[in-house]
Amino acid sequence: MNKTVVIDIVGLSTSVIGEHTPFLKKYIAEKHLTNIEPLLPAVTTSVQSSYLTGKYPSENGIVGNGWYDNVDSEIKFWKQSNKLVDAEKIWDKAKRENPSFTCSNMFWWYNMYSNADYSVTPRPNYLADGRKLPDCYSQPPELREHLQEKFGQFPLFQFWGPGANIKSTRWIADAAMETEQLHNPTLTLIYLPHLDYCLQKFGPDFDKINKELKEIDEIVEELVGFYEKKGARIILLSEYGIEPVNQPIHLNRVLRENGLIGIREERGLELLDPGASKAFVVADHQIAHVYINDKSVTEKVKEILENANGVDLVLDKKEQEKYNINHERAGDFVITAKENCWFTYYFWLDDAKAPDYARCVDIHKKPGYDPVEMFMSSKLRVGYKLLRKKSGFRYVMDVIPLDATLVKGSHGRAGVSDAFKPVLITDSKIIKKLKAPHVFDVIWETLVK
Repeated sequence: MNKTVVIDIVGLSTSVIGEHTPFLKKYIAEKHLTNIEPLLPAVTTSVQSSYLTGKYPSENGIVGNGWYDNVDSEIKFWKQSNKLVDAEKIWDKAKRENPSFTCSNMFWWYNMYSNADYSVTPRPNYLADGRKLPDCYSQPPELREHLQEKFGQFPLFQFWGPGANIKSTRWIADAAMETEQLHNPTLTLIYLPHLDYCLQKFGPDFDKINKELKEIDEIVEELVGFYEKKGARIILLSEYGIEPVNQPIHLNRVLRENGLIGIREERGLELLDPGASKAFVVADHQIAHVYINDKSVTEKVKEILENANGVDLVLDKKEQEKYNINHERAGDFVITAKENCWFTYYFWLDDAKAPDYARCVDIHKKPGYDPVEMFMSSKLRVGYKLLRKKSGFRYVMDVIPLDATLVKGSHGRAGVSDAFKPVLITDSKIIKKLKAPHVFDVIWETLVK
């Protein structure tokens, strides 16, 4: 099989390729760029799973970055076991056809407990006293020790949250190249998240993101040069483009006002109680799953959604088949946002009663995706919290604002313009209209032809 590397430049679209990305601009002029028709939902875990299995969410089961587990009656986001993906992965097929094939998976999602030979993924240490320490998980385990000894502790707080910056992408790139030097895998998958941060914060505003564009361009240039010297075939791609938004939509608040949301109050703060709700929304960027426990309110919920501000598509179980998202994990309704809109998870009506996790970076407790985690309420408050930490006092890093209007970029919906579609950059020209599952075929053909 041919040595192949797939570099996932998150958020890359033709809307941001230009004077601030000189290497990519030149590289594309010598290669072939093809737009990928956005998957529904165009979110990280769903798209990556489609690329690696050649299947839609209806078959591989990854209907979003999170969904409602109706057995546990819990909303679960950002789980990591590869066993959640209900389809054969490209490395499984390759190993079956060529036993000498090996794969390195550097930070693509559902990374844990797969048959990839070498893998690294974020995995914090959660201590008994409530602290969260940066760390990562690897297979084999000694790879983690080697990489962190050479490049330092994985910079988790620069991978997500208000401190997110180029350091995490730099670490991943270095780790990928080091793993290449150590193990020479046949297929390498690399995830570069850097543009995700600035584009969700500011949208495609070049006055605010030109520095970040130059930073990612330089790392991509280094990786391409490194792998070209190794004789690898190179594929550059993205999962989605990020388009400008200016209107957050709070659908759980709408359902609450209609008496459909179950709320539990503890210590004067409110918590969404999905198991006790007649209906609720699991928000995920510009798409959302609406789960209904009390089927008698189904038509009422549908009417509310169809008349709600900012809602575009309202897909029941039958209509979900058209978009290949009909799966038992999907909501009773899957909805998408209109242009310039995105969905929050917010369910409280008074900020004073917002749950404690709302003001923290807490991706596992929040019953939906929260891009406001990339902002901070004030540097002074952060400094105070860090001073408490250094002094050995207990502290809660509750520094995230509750102002969803801060977010200026989003993704996930259907029907985006070509400028905001994900891209595939290859040596060979792609003739057919490219959909997300077809990326599997492109990678496979690069490996075997």
